[in-house]
Amino acid sequence: MSKVSVTGSRGVMPEVIEAVHDLRLLHVTEYDGSWQEEFGFETGSPIEGAESASDKLVTVRSLKSILGVEDTDSGRQRIVPDDALGEPLEEIQAEVNELDDRRAELENELRAVDEEIDAMEPFVDLGLDLDLLSGYETLQVVVGQGKVDPVERAVVDADDISAYEIFSGERTHAVFGRPVDGADEMALADALVGVEFATLEVPDASGSPEEHIRDLEQQKREVESKLETVESELHDIAVEEGEFLLAAEERLAIDVQKTEAPLSFATTENAFVAEGWIPSERYNTFAGTLKDEVGEHVAVEELERAEFSRDGHDHAREDVAESGGTVAATDGGTVSMANDDPPVVQKNSGAVKPFELLVQAVNRPSYYEFDPTIILFLTFPTFFGFMIGDFGYGVIYTAIGFFLYSKFDDGALKSMGGVTIAAGLFTTLFGILYGEIFGFHLITQYFWEGMLGLSHPPIEKGLSPATAEWALGWLTVSVAVGIIHVNVGYVFDFFENYQLHGPKDAVLESGSWILMLNGLWIWIFSDALGGVPPEFLFTTFAADGLIPLGFSGFSFIVGWGGFGLYILGAVLLGMGELAELVEFAAPLSNVLSYTRLGAVLIAKASMAFAVNLLVFGVFVTGEGSEAEWHFGLGHMYHVGDMYHGHEVTDVLFGGIFHSGAAGVVGGLLVLVVGHLVVLALGVTSAGLQAVRLEYVEFFNKFFEGGGRAYNPFGYDREFTTED
Repeated sequence: MSKVSVTGSRGVMPEVIEAVHDLRLLHVTEYDGSWQEEFGFETGSPIEGAESASDKLVTVRSLKSILGVEDTDSGRQRIVPDDALGEPLEEIQAEVNELDDRRAELENELRAVDEEIDAMEPFVDLGLDLDLLSGYETLQVVVGQGKVDPVERAVVDADDISAYEIFSGERTHAVFGRPVDGADEMALADALVGVEFATLEVPDASGSPEEHIRDLEQQKREVESKLETVESELHDIAVEEGEFLLAAEERLAIDVQKTEAPLSFATTENAFVAEGWIPSERYNTFAGTLKDEVGEHVAVEELERAEFSRDGHDHAREDVAESGGTVAATDGGTVSMANDDPPVVQKNSGAVKPFELLVQAVNRPSYYEFDPTIILFLTFPTFFGFMIGDFGYGVIYTAIGFFLYSKFDDGALKSMGGVTIAAGLFTTLFGILYGEIFGFHLITQYFWEGMLGLSHPPIEKGLSPATAEWALGWLTVSVAVGIIHVNVGYVFDFFENYQLHGPKDAVLESGSWILMLNGLWIWIFSDALGGVPPEFLFTTFAADGLIPLGFSGFSFIVGWGGFGLYILGAVLLGMGELAELVEFAAPLSNVLSYTRLGAVLIAKASMAFAVNLLVFGVFVTGEGSEAEWHFGLGHMYHVGDMYHGHEVTDVLFGGIFHSGAAGVVGGLLVLVVGHLVVLALGVTSAGLQAVRLEYVEFFNKFFEGGGRAYNPFGYDREFTTED
């Protein structure tokens, strides 16, 4: 990125703004007031017409909101002339506001009628005409809801009530009381104080409550009819004027953007200076276009170019005066306005781009950092797919991701859909390699064994005694993956430090950790520690191991050489920053954190196994370490039966499905709900654990973030055109 300065007289500022706006290249730097004392520059003022455009924009957006106009209501781009934003817009505003006010009145009236109907319902329950509940000279009446016995007891005990009568519906009661001579006009109400009795206001009406409700419902229908008419008229306006309002909003937003642009400039009475960042390769286009549009009345200067430097203080500052750049008009070529870092453009496309969401959840990369999006694209779905590893779950995850990706045009949900698709595809792939679909070994039975004639799938999860060694093997694989992944993070950090600060800092700050990480694990994977490391670390990758890579550990001498590298790395780390030596065990703990990959794999497989065991039951063939478990999908075998040439030696559980008709229904319910739970927990366990490894173990090695998105001055037209 290059930081450029655009300088000219105030008279050509509108033309410059117009040209820069059309180019959509300049990420404008806000003027920070630093030139005010030395050069007399002040923050610019909006161009004439800014206030009017802003007011009209507010009006248009208000009309859009009232009419419910959406972006999808536009069918074509159109020109919006100035005269269309005058009287025609005012006429639309007047008509819409009048209808909106009428709609508000009718809605309030409708709400009031509904409240009257609700208030009348208890009197329908009571069953007395409304005119019988008021208007007496010698009787007091209280209507309410509550338990009748406490009410009657309170009236009986009242000294000021000489006689009473209570009329009751199911929940509503009317208490008629004759007060004694000289009693207060609220004597009956006072008698009921303290009783759980919710009093109701008697409506000012006559006749039966049912008739009154019928009148109110008729009134409600009339109001609703009027409201529908108003809504219809507003809808007609939305259909007729929606396209215009969308275009007018865009046109006015552009006008406001242009007229308020000087608020970011440094200006004097006669001149202005605007600064910002553009892609370095577009500088000639930027400067050439301004020269063509405005001529010699404007000067464009490349102040600096964002390149990595080695001084450790000024990351992106390289003067361009020595390489042909012109001298800034204000201060001889140095950075003039705010000391801002260049904006960031994350250049990821296709299937990689959705993973920017995971990066930005931490922070946007700064201009001087590696963008780790491509690494997340390669590792996150792999981690997730490895831990779930089931064809059925993978297909569902992929379908959910496709729905999100195709349903939403842009934004976080679309990106999340892309990430979910990738995670689902890898889950499906690993499901084929494991030979599982919803925890059943049907792919193993019909594909790996049936079609290809293999005795087992390429890899196993390690749940049954016969395959238990795979469970330990996956811990070794997890450690190996951790070593590689953490190494990549340290290598990124090494190159960042090398480019920003030079080779010495790169070796002391990053190379030291690389030596400590690899030296420590060479030592662990060797004969140097005797029998301390578990044996499966040396057998997993042996020539006759589960993954036959021919590696069975380093020799005694190489192991102690690795420990020497670890000590050398610690010394270099202390030379760079002594306080960091307190983290001397980080190479061990960081890598061991990756064993969660194997642990979650076994946990998720066990949950699916438990669901299937409850539903279909499990029987065993073979004994001891040769025992294999099988689901009773067709029917449940019994001890002594033969299964594919092997004797059934045990039945772990008979299965709900095999316990009669009720068991079939209950079993199917358990099957569906159980696998839905496993499917959901796959996101909260495998998904979160994979994200944790990326953020904590990987990002922490090299990534700080803090970058600003490249947001060039201009507007991406969608509803308007100038042609």
